[in-house]
Amino acid sequence: MDNEDIDSAEEEFPARIGGRKYRPVVANDRAVLEMSSMDPGSSSSSSSSSAATFSDHQASLKKVKVGTQANKDAELKEGSLPIHEEANGPQGESKLELFGFDSLVNILGLRSMTGEQVPAPSSPRDGEDVAITIGQPKSADLKLGTLMGVFVPCLQNILGIIYYIRFSWIVGMAGIGESLLLVSFCGLCTFLTGISLSAIATNGAMKGGGPYYLIGRALGPEVGVSIGLCFFLGNAVAGALYVLGAVETFLKAVPAAGIFRETITNVNVTAIERVESPSSHDLQIYGIVVTIVLCFIVFGGVKMINRVAPAFLIPVLFSLFCIFIGIFVARKDHPVVGITGLSSETFKENWSPGYQNTNDAGVPDPEGSVYWTFNALVGLFFPAVTGIMAGSNRSASLKDTQRSIPIGTLAATLTTTAMYLVSVLLFGALATRKKLLADRLLTATVAWPFPAIIYVGIILSTLGAALQSLTGAPRLLAAIANDDILPILNYFRVADGSEPHIATLFTAFICIGCVVIGNLDLITPTVTMFFLLCYAGVNLSCFLLDLLDAPSWRPRWKFHHWSLSLLGASLCIVIMFLISWSFTIVSLALASLIYYYVSIKGKAGDWGDGFKSAYFQLALRSLRSLGANQVHPKNWYPIPLVFCRPWGKLPENVPCHPKLADFANCMKKKGRGMSIFFSILDGDYHECAEDAKTACKQLAAYIDYKRCEGVAEIVVAPSMSEGFRGIVQTMGLGNLKPNIVVMRYPEIWRRENLIEIPATFVGIINDCIVANKAVVIVKGLDEWPNAYQKQYGSIDLYWIVRDGGLMLLLSQLLLTKDSFESCKIQVFCIAEEGTDAEALKADVKKFLYDLRMQAEVVVVTMKSWDAQVENGSQQDESLEAFTGAQRRIAEYLAEMKAAAERHGTPLMADGKPVVVNEQQVEKFLYTTLKLNSTILRYSRMAAVVLVSLPPPPANHPAYFYMEYMDLLVENVQRLLIVRGYRKDVVTLFT
Repeated sequence: MDNEDIDSAEEEFPARIGGRKYRPVVANDRAVLEMSSMDPGSSSSSSSSSAATFSDHQASLKKVKVGTQANKDAELKEGSLPIHEEANGPQGESKLELFGFDSLVNILGLRSMTGEQVPAPSSPRDGEDVAITIGQPKSADLKLGTLMGVFVPCLQNILGIIYYIRFSWIVGMAGIGESLLLVSFCGLCTFLTGISLSAIATNGAMKGGGPYYLIGRALGPEVGVSIGLCFFLGNAVAGALYVLGAVETFLKAVPAAGIFRETITNVNVTAIERVESPSSHDLQIYGIVVTIVLCFIVFGGVKMINRVAPAFLIPVLFSLFCIFIGIFVARKDHPVVGITGLSSETFKENWSPGYQNTNDAGVPDPEGSVYWTFNALVGLFFPAVTGIMAGSNRSASLKDTQRSIPIGTLAATLTTTAMYLVSVLLFGALATRKKLLADRLLTATVAWPFPAIIYVGIILSTLGAALQSLTGAPRLLAAIANDDILPILNYFRVADGSEPHIATLFTAFICIGCVVIGNLDLITPTVTMFFLLCYAGVNLSCFLLDLLDAPSWRPRWKFHHWSLSLLGASLCIVIMFLISWSFTIVSLALASLIYYYVSIKGKAGDWGDGFKSAYFQLALRSLRSLGANQVHPKNWYPIPLVFCRPWGKLPENVPCHPKLADFANCMKKKGRGMSIFFSILDGDYHECAEDAKTACKQLAAYIDYKRCEGVAEIVVAPSMSEGFRGIVQTMGLGNLKPNIVVMRYPEIWRRENLIEIPATFVGIINDCIVANKAVVIVKGLDEWPNAYQKQYGSIDLYWIVRDGGLMLLLSQLLLTKDSFESCKIQVFCIAEEGTDAEALKADVKKFLYDLRMQAEVVVVTMKSWDAQVENGSQQDESLEAFTGAQRRIAEYLAEMKAAAERHGTPLMADGKPVVVNEQQVEKFLYTTLKLNSTILRYSRMAAVVLVSLPPPPANHPAYFYMEYMDLLVENVQRLLIVRGYRKDVVTLFT
């Protein structure tokens, strides 16, 4: 095989791109760049393009020369890049042409070396084919590592306002012992959630949306959107929490900035003391102003936010350093009264809890309306351990998400939990309970060298957290809207790379609404519920994926187990109810309403979620448990195989007769069951495969439009007969094979002179009999009622042969539908002359009673038939059809005999030898005439008539059978011709 050299006239292609080094490729290398594609329009055409075309798209290659070398072992010049002609071109040649696809070297090497940008596929939809391209797209942005990309953002989000202005108060209220339990309890919940997050995040590439993306792809779009919207609300409300914390700290540090008078409350711990707290009106006014200012910053774009984000981290770390230094240098009554320094006596006094009444602002008050308990403190403290999703939200900016997210998230969780535990011990030994409860900014009081550092640190850290919330929440809402699941969210959709301005305004509106409430302690439980709901969703996602253990579940993070995820989800639910059962019910109800709304109004999407995998495994286990044995009549369900191919023509773009779906629904009780709609395309499979896929999609869409539970199948076969024979043998698995073949009666065959229909129709019926399938043929399908057309009268059954009770069961199923619920059932038993009609009637009534079926029984004997034929004006039209059938059969028989004499062969019909007994033909014609006359006499006004299907007589021409059938259905408006199979579908026993 010849190699091609590409030399650059001005510069050579760099040997090292994106940190990857490539050596020249020679002819005898194991990895060969050339690879032909079966489809000229496939990816190989773009990646293995000609040298001239390649030069038009690559700025680094200025001049291209293509030459042929005689020596196959000649090596390419160092740093050059071999480019080959199109594999499907006239001169294309490939060592691996047999495989017909791009080589891995071509995909992994060529595209990454050329810096070709491959766009990430959008969220997959039903019916869409998403191509997966392997490679490393060239990125202009600096990628972040574990420290700055995950650990620092998580640390910055976890350490917030709760630690600065509520943590010492919590220690004073709960005591050291229960505070340790509180921190451990909440920390365990987030740690287990971090483990679940690590497993899911390392199971594949992540897009925008953070936990919404993970939950949606694991539990489905409905669950993902419902929890994602709740998580969005949690982030928006958390922004208000941070804003109020910053404003409260500012007003506490600068009391003169208050507009309204401050609230003064008497504190009763061991003595009475006057404690000042900011006015709620000041909190509202300043909070609204700060929120508006932050919104203007957010509108500046995420780049501006990322530039100033590190500035918010320095005050946090420095303030923590000052707090711990101040704790160790504190002495008795220094810096203020109530500070004891690190004292064992103080530690013992503060070990037990001191729950008591407070006012709405959390200030102790004997007559306060709020009594604090451990459960309430869980709701107050839990926001201090949230923020573990900050790293996953930045997955697009990470160098290695598979490594950074698990290590950074869990490290931040363990670090903050350890710091909280140490802080409980230190605060508990530092000050008296009275001081812990009275001084809500104890961290500033003990800070070294002066409190102003803490005030600045608190304000900057909380404003930074609020800015991150107002930045992340709109992008989460935009990610949900961009997935196009919920139409009502289309207003928040943005193009790739654009700022979600409308979503930002909506987030700011929610944040301002929460700021107006002005009470920090009332907002925190709401934030807690939404975050716990999200964490429970992450844990349940990992639990489901781990338990199902699908082949695609291969997370790089190996330290996980389904039991840990289940424990994490259980802890989340338990904490929700511990905090407030009313808030829990409201949050779960909100998520359920969103779920229901998405399932009703949302667009269908298939993200390969865990529920689909669970359904698949459940279906496999159920199928195996059913076995291959005969289904008991009590467990028998009709599984119709609906033949959609018409005997004539349908309107344009209508893949199925409109009433076939309505009739298929009538064969199910309360919609339970499955129908298989199939059609047959005549032709060669290789030529018609794409047409079959298109037709299958159209048929499936039409089934969904008609709201019929079923699946669509299209088969390509040389003829209708061969296609049906293949379907009836192979369709279904085990006991889930279709058991009833439903098709329309070919009423148009004689009118349009479709002479091929009789042989096909008879062949289909014979195939069903051989395959042991029941048959239901619908005559008068155009007049079949839909769900809104009320029917009156009766459902008449002409029970001639034993069919396992199928005809009786179908009549009962019809009664369960709204259109037939006003009808009554009449059973006509056909008896021969001399039969005891009364005894037969009594036996049938007893049989129907045991079957729990109410029906009127009528016995018709052969004698009554003869009387009808001889003396009834109602049979004139039937006699006319009878005479016409006799004439046409005689003409057809004469043509057969003439052809046999002309060719010197026995009688032939439909390419097969036949034996015609003319007396038997007359008998069959007369039998169908008498049955048709009886139907017209008793059931002319019936809503629908069911009659047994006579099997095609052996060695009779198919044309004769069609004449029998035409005479049977003559002038009957709506008729179901039913043939059961060798199985009972009803039972007398419980």
